[in-house]
Amino acid sequence: MQRVGEHPVPMGPLAVRWLAYELDQPRAGVSGRARLQLENAGSAPWRSRGREGVQLSSHWLDPLGNAVVWDGPRTPFPHVVAPGEVAELEVPVIAPHRPGRYRLAFDLVEELRFWFQEVGSTPLDLPVDVKPRISERRLTAVVHGAPDRETEAALAAQEEPLVNDEPVAVAYLTAGALPEPDWSRRLLDAHEEGYGAVGGAIAAESRSDRRRFDPWAPGGGRNPRFAQPLLFPSLLDALRPESHHGLPSYAGSDALFEGRAVVRLRSRSDRPTG
Repeated sequence: MQRVGEHPVPMGPLAVRWLAYELDQPRAGVSGRARLQLENAGSAPWRSRGREGVQLSSHWLDPLGNAVVWDGPRTPFPHVVAPGEVAELEVPVIAPHRPGRYRLAFDLVEELRFWFQEVGSTPLDLPVDVKPRISERRLTAVVHGAPDRETEAALAAQEEPLVNDEPVAVAYLTAGALPEPDWSRRLLDAHEEGYGAVGGAIAAESRSDRRRFDPWAPGGGRNPRFAQPLLFPSLLDALRPESHHGLPSYAGSDALFEGRAVVRLRSRSDRPTG
């Protein structure tokens, strides 16, 4: 663990002396961990009561100190920490979306009451470089259904060529889908920014094809309300949604595209989902 240098420690009941820390390399949108060693330098004991009482947490700040993510995950102490006692905790750390330079500030919070910094204690403020979520821009596509020449041509014309070996991201398509040329680039951009799953906007090519999307968007409009859960295959260990723990797919891909309904994936309006 890396030792913490001298820092102000106030007199009074609530004070923290930070002693050492260890931090995983943060990647955008990914949950990692930190290990912290700290001393109760005040005169009052620290008591955690489940999700209440004294908890160890953190803030993500920009280089100027503005909050990016204020409320980090809470970690309780396994026992009462008496004045003068040293504690060591392993805590989850979820990096913000978008790689870049940040400050990660650890602090104690008396849940529902105050942060220790608000009563004079000093947080552990660390400069941190958040790396892209994916280490390489390697995308492959899995196409369900019979071979389709137009889909194959659209995939071959991507700005960032698809790969077959050692992909870091997988896109699932149905035969008949026609991704626009910048589709692969935008998918990889979204993954780099920290999104683990990305859903693209879909536009049907013909009026008859658009009618086939009616079950997905009751009442029409750009903000459909889905009556059934929508599940990304990439999050289900390659299982089809209808076979995953009994959850049905709503107008599953085979049914939706039966008879080769043609859709175009519009990357200009892609909306990533974390």
